[in-house]
Amino acid sequence: MSSKANRAPYLLAGIVVIGVVLVAWLTRGRIQPVVSGYPAPDFVVTDIAGAPVTLDDFSGKVVLLNVWATWCGPCVEEMPSMQRLYDRFSRDEFEIAAISVDAPGGSMDSSGNVGGDPAGFARDLSLTFPILLNPSGSIQQVYQTSGVPESFVIGADGVIYKKVAGPTAWDSDSNIALVRRLAGAR
Repeated sequence: MSSKANRAPYLLAGIVVIGVVLVAWLTRGRIQPVVSGYPAPDFVVTDIAGAPVTLDDFSGKVVLLNVWATWCGPCVEEMPSMQRLYDRFSRDEFEIAAISVDAPGGSMDSSGNVGGDPAGFARDLSLTFPILLNPSGSIQQVYQTSGVPESFVIGADGVIYKKVAGPTAWDSDSNIALVRRLAGAR
């Protein structure tokens, strides 16, 4: 075997390493994890009336961003505690962005779940916080979620302070204290 043939695997490995380093360097700062301590990524969804809503619309407020669906049992469980948390704070300091990933009513999403009626769902549960719509589910890619419900507490500074996968009691003492602390830090 010639020395050129012996060097071929090393040359190929070197090219691969250089390629990986180059890609990492070129994309630095563009791909950030969506976890506590990092800025919350912006999004565009719609409200019930069809008007666009972005994270910037909540600028200067503490935000509980909740990704949910009407067909999700754990989502239904946590909604009353979200309403109680919402009722504890003024709108100038705290807001909830409850983003439904339901497919349009009666149609199926890519996972085979039948889309529901988020507005009717909110009426049935007497929810007064904003119900937002994202039938494409793009919010799940933007926030790198693994399912529903998944929630993020975002400070007025736009930084994620808490990420919760699964349902939680949003009106617990620790969550109230977190929102109070973040609202006081404005």
